[in-house]
Amino acid sequence: MILHTDLGTAVFEVNRKLVKLIAQQQIQFAGNSRLKIYGTLNCTSGKRMKITNRVFFVSTNEALNLGYRPCGHCLRVDYKKWKDGSI
Repeated sequence: MILHTDLGTAVFEVNRKLVKLIAQQQIQFAGNSRLKIYGTLNCTSGKRMKITNRVFFVSTNEALNLGYRPCGHCLRVDYKKWKDGSI
């Protein structure tokens, strides 16, 4: 798990690091550390969260192992499985 705040404070620097990590596939999902929800990087719900609450994951397994649940908007199938107890 990578905290957004650990990437730096300068917007240009942070964006450059994010693009690099995404290109290297070290970041594939984002989550909200306060709500314990994770989703895709292009989720509209995720884009509204505060930077201080944003975290990044390599995989869904990493997020699930850390106690996060799938987003009900961008990961509907996974969310339904999580809600039913299948995950």
